[in-house]
Amino acid sequence: MTTETITLGGGCFWCTEAVYEQVHGVASVQSGYSNGHVHNPSYEAVCGGDTGHNEVVRVAFDNARIGLREVLEIFFHIHDPTTPNRQGNDVGTQYRSAIYFHSSQQQADAAALLDEFAAANAFGAPVVTALSPAGTFYPAEDYHQRY
Repeated sequence: MTTETITLGGGCFWCTEAVYEQVHGVASVQSGYSNGHVHNPSYEAVCGGDTGHNEVVRVAFDNARIGLREVLEIFFHIHDPTTPNRQGNDVGTQYRSAIYFHSSQQQADAAALLDEFAAANAFGAPVVTALSPAGTFYPAEDYHQRY
């Protein structure tokens, strides 16, 4: 098995985690916080919006069973990539839409998909999903895992 990892921010991590836990080829999903400026933030601190972190899931998948494109297509179908800093009733920078890549190949593949969406006006509005290198990831507290 060749495992690849990508980190995705699509609103509340519970909703995103629940979907990926059901996907064949996904080896593990871990909720957490990424790309902020505070060391080891708590859920309460992240929810306050001042740590710079994004609620994310770190998805490890067997790329012989499911490819990155499929993982990303699922991501774009389970959240609204056109609303900046908001998913439904969740509002704040911690709920921003983001793909945090772990390799230059992931960056290129995700950028190509974002370009396809833009050219096709796939969502009827501009996609605001950020594409950035994966920063420090902090696992969420145990009670947030497998929620």
